[in-house]
Amino acid sequence: MSSRLRRLLWPGVMAVTMLAVLLGLGTWQVQRLHWKQGVLAQIARAEVGPANPLPAKPEPEPYTKVQVTGHLRDDLSVSYGAEVRDTAAGTQLGAYLIEPLERDDGDAILVDRGWVPNKRPAPIAQPEGDVTLEGYVRPSDTPGLFSATDNPAIRQFYTLDATAIGAALGLRQVAPFILVALGPVPLERYPDPARHLPRPANDHLSYAITWYGLAIALVVIFVLWARKVLSE
Repeated sequence: MSSRLRRLLWPGVMAVTMLAVLLGLGTWQVQRLHWKQGVLAQIARAEVGPANPLPAKPEPEPYTKVQVTGHLRDDLSVSYGAEVRDTAAGTQLGAYLIEPLERDDGDAILVDRGWVPNKRPAPIAQPEGDVTLEGYVRPSDTPGLFSATDNPAIRQFYTLDATAIGAALGLRQVAPFILVALGPVPLERYPDPARHLPRPANDHLSYAITWYGLAIALVVIFVLWARKVLSE
């Protein structure tokens, strides 16, 4: 083997390895793109369709629009997260109001009734007796490395984990998901519910283009360098 070819051997091996990695990442992002498009299509169909009655079992699919009847336990309410919003009274800090909904034919369900400011001029609107709520199914979260620490003693949570919140409230059985209530803008009293189903970001196409672009750049740079080595 000539000295010129020997000079190309290990850089060539490294270039092929890096090329395989870049192509693999690009292909993975294309697969994620198709998966995300399916999720967004499912959400769009649920958005325009009617709410389905929430069955006692099995667990519904995430982001399904459902309707459920039960009794809200405002005595077991908790706060979730922290969010600043512009209101009629000015910019205010608030959190999401989570309350259990007890059903006759199934586990209790944690309901995200919407955002409430920490300082509010009127009491929170509390329906009496059984209520029928419409919303979408949100999967439970898991705490991340940098998640804020929950404080069950004052019922303040930063991770929307149905099992952990249910245990802190002393609920024996709680559904492993959260029902995010949907509704119009409140006229006077809070909470302020969600207006529509969420739309997860879909940046996978740009990521795929980036990885494939780097792969092309790698090939071009290696070919130019190899031609220079072989011409010396």
